[in-house]
Amino acid sequence: MGEQVATLVNGLMSTGNHTVPFNGAVLSSGMYFYRLEAGVNSVTKKMLLLK
Repeated sequence: MGEQVATLVNGLMSTGNHTVPFNGAVLSSGMYFYRLEAGVNSVTKKMLLLK
């Protein structure tokens, strides 16, 4: 449907590896797309949520 369902992080983060908790309990099972952005780089991937 193209609707935004969650924003996990919105802001600058220090260099390195990060873990961000995600709770999909309020979402329906199905295919979701997520986008990661770092500077001018951006990648969009698919995520399958199964309950």
